[in-house]
Amino acid sequence: MPLSATRSKHRFTVEYPVNASPKILYPYLASASGLSQWFCQDVRIDEDHRYNFIWDNQSHFAEMNSHRTNRSVRFVFLDHNKRPMPDANYLDFSLEESQLTQEVYLRIVDYSEETDDEELQEMWESLIQKLREQVGG
Repeated sequence: MPLSATRSKHRFTVEYPVNASPKILYPYLASASGLSQWFCQDVRIDEDHRYNFIWDNQSHFAEMNSHRTNRSVRFVFLDHNKRPMPDANYLDFSLEESQLTQEVYLRIVDYSEETDDEELQEMWESLIQKLREQVGG
């Protein structure tokens, strides 16, 4: 029985202000080179346009399921055979700009088996700090 069939999923949502325009931020969220600078060890795109996220020298394949340039991107993770699976883990990054304050916010939805909100909060805060260092924001 696949692991995903035995464990329940958890949707973790968090939002961070980032002092950079959506046009500057978007490549860090949607391109392999941008993601590898702050998000994980490395990101490669294979010949079938699947993203290979590498953490701890292990590959995790995903497809860019949807994107809106300078607005949002969603990565849906695949099984170990690089095939879609029901109720798959996904990461959703969306950028929103306050018309009133001109502040830019990055909203992250992390849908996975990880259920410890405190651990997820710490992990994302660390990652966002790295992203801010990259973009100067």
